[in-house]
Amino acid sequence: MSFETGYVGLTDPDWYSFLQSRSKVDEVNFWQPHGDRAFRAINRGDLFFFKLRAPFKSLVGFGFFQRYESLPAWLAWDCFGEMNGAQTYEEMIERICSLRGEKSSEQLAGDFRIGCIMISAPVFFKPDEQIAPPTDWAKSGIQQGKRYDLRAGEGMRIMTECFARAQSGSRYWNIERGIAAEESPRYGNPTTITPRLGQGLFSLEVRDAYHGACAITNEHSSPVLEAAHIVPYARGGLHRVDNGILLRRDLHRLFDLGYVTVSSDYRFRVGSRLRQEFNNGRLYYELNGQSIHLPGQTQLQPNKEYLEWHEQTLFKG
Repeated sequence: MSFETGYVGLTDPDWYSFLQSRSKVDEVNFWQPHGDRAFRAINRGDLFFFKLRAPFKSLVGFGFFQRYESLPAWLAWDCFGEMNGAQTYEEMIERICSLRGEKSSEQLAGDFRIGCIMISAPVFFKPDEQIAPPTDWAKSGIQQGKRYDLRAGEGMRIMTECFARAQSGSRYWNIERGIAAEESPRYGNPTTITPRLGQGLFSLEVRDAYHGACAITNEHSSPVLEAAHIVPYARGGLHRVDNGILLRRDLHRLFDLGYVTVSSDYRFRVGSRLRQEFNNGRLYYELNGQSIHLPGQTQLQPNKEYLEWHEQTLFKG
């Protein structure tokens, strides 16, 4: 694929510094302090460039725009954690509240929504690798971001320079293939680029697929719902929606430990070990054998091979 449109967003230096110091950042949440203005400047898969605020002004990286959503601050942290550009939830909330100009006890508790521009496969440049900003950027300091045509002018320049930086080293790791043909000086030839989902985007897309309801109990209380991997990520499972099931938190824990499973015919099963080891589990056994709620789109439903792997490998039947 070739890129035609990109967006340069004004970036907080602390957000950049924190993320640039991390290794293998597979996604980031480029949050906005207020969640009342939807981001529609570019489409999914388009390039999003990070430009530091004054007095620094340079371009410090880029990634692939995946989605925008207005989320409660607590959910943004639950999904993205440190990929929000902060070491702790409290640090993130303090920074957001400072930018919002609101520091009441309710605000500091994170009981508000923020805009979340979700970027996959980001690359962050080291301080000595930063790129000159677009020459046509507004001098006033008011401009927060700008869309660019990447086929000519400053848009093509910043894309070409960013791709050249990203070719070096092993930083560009969270894609299926390299970002551009090395023989192409302008990186304008068609290329195949498939950024992989990170944990945060996986979580949100699984929530969407199940319409925010637990697949077993139909519970809709968002704070107690989590996206469970069928094949764990640590054991080679991918952040794919068909490798996920939305579960209530206690069921997620039991699923990961193998006390419960979902069979390839989409039925919830509870193993005998739960009763044997804890002399309990009545509430869970009442759910045994029932069909789970499935996403409407077949391609989003749990992959049967993954379910068979979980039942055969992890389940304590």
